[in-house]
Amino acid sequence: MHNLKHNNDFMKNIATIFFTSLLSGAITLGAYKLFIEKKYSENNTINTTTIPNQTISNNYLMPNLTDAAKNTINRVVHVKNVTYRTSRVNPILEYFYGYQGGREVQPQIGTGSGVIISEDGYIVTNNHVIKGANELEITLNDNRSFPAKLIGTDPKTDIALLKIDTSEKLPYATFADSDAIEVGEWVLAVGNPYNLNSTVTAGIISTKARNLSSDGIQSFIQTDAAVNPGNSGGALVNTRGELIGINTLISSETGSYVGYSFAVPSNMARKIIEDILEFGNVQQGSLGVHGYELNKQIADQKNIQINQGFFIEKVVPNSGAELAGIKKGDAIIKIDDKPINNFLELNSAIATKRPNDEVNVTVIRNNKQQDIIVKLSKKELPNLSIKGFELKELNSSEKQKLGINYGVKINGINNEKLKAYENDLKDAVILAINGVKISDLEQAHQVLQTLKNQNNISLDILTVKKERIRLII
Repeated sequence: MHNLKHNNDFMKNIATIFFTSLLSGAITLGAYKLFIEKKYSENNTINTTTIPNQTISNNYLMPNLTDAAKNTINRVVHVKNVTYRTSRVNPILEYFYGYQGGREVQPQIGTGSGVIISEDGYIVTNNHVIKGANELEITLNDNRSFPAKLIGTDPKTDIALLKIDTSEKLPYATFADSDAIEVGEWVLAVGNPYNLNSTVTAGIISTKARNLSSDGIQSFIQTDAAVNPGNSGGALVNTRGELIGINTLISSETGSYVGYSFAVPSNMARKIIEDILEFGNVQQGSLGVHGYELNKQIADQKNIQINQGFFIEKVVPNSGAELAGIKKGDAIIKIDDKPINNFLELNSAIATKRPNDEVNVTVIRNNKQQDIIVKLSKKELPNLSIKGFELKELNSSEKQKLGINYGVKINGINNEKLKAYENDLKDAVILAINGVKISDLEQAHQVLQTLKNQNNISLDILTVKKERIRLII
């Protein structure tokens, strides 16, 4: 009995301790929830009225690019360039024994991309994609193929215009204002790299005006969208699927994408296309000034209170700049309200203009700012002659008729030694000078400047009878 009573007392003590612990825990938890957690919650509440959900979403979510991609792939085409090369059947026998076993014609095929820019079949691509082509073929995204004809080219900007004939209306890309793009803006590159149709890559605008040439005549859009061989001539579009550039080249020692790619801005491409259609060649306006980029050292020397701009060292006589009153010593800081810090930006602002277009030039003169309206003059080249040949620019229709996309025309002959051959040489085309292929009159001028003191010059000529000859004069 004593043991039983002892056990009962023991069990009562255990029960009392258990219920006391349980009650104590409940009180502690209730106090925490009531006082501590509530206070913490009140002190850390985010005021959602001051930070809208839409703002957070826009800052941290990537844009939806599916619609832009879906629309663009049907506007980008595959361009096939076929050239024919004649090779000797047996060069060893020919070399040792004079064996004339005939020639073999071998087709060579190059590929690239293009962008449909009108419902009736006009297509823009790169000049280097179609250069030297004997035949051109366009394949649409639905695998239909059409022969294409070359309408015109501009080698300086690497732009070419093609045309296909089709009975139905085609989907086409719309041009956007490439001057309005921003660094960091999302873009898509669409083309046919390595013969892979309808390839889409995404990236951002890295730089708006990248100079890749020594003469500063071209300004490229730089992106980090992947572009590879075959993408040339394809579309660079914004998130709305609007055309902001024509992909033209990549920066790579291997020829494949390594991080950066470049495109001709859409404003430049559109201007070239319109010139080709309206005039047959590119119409280039000229401001008529020579100078250099301002920096702090030059500004101090010239006593100018700005460190950026284009300092005018010379004004071309009878140019638009001289007629408008621009003077040596002026510093151009804006053209049509676009900042001008160097020659590339100056050239880019003028490159999309034609002769007789008016631009508003903002200059600093005597440390005071003023606006001057300038009517652009025509960019004139000196009359070119070489050893008694007078040279003239070829227009697009002449190139197309002859089946070439480069060269300059022999417009007249003053060399008495060659007068007997005038019927064959008049209106013939000089394709190369001393082995250097001549794209236009400006390049011919540059090449001839380097050959001033050379006695004999070789000319590769395409005669009016479409015979190729080499002439040493």
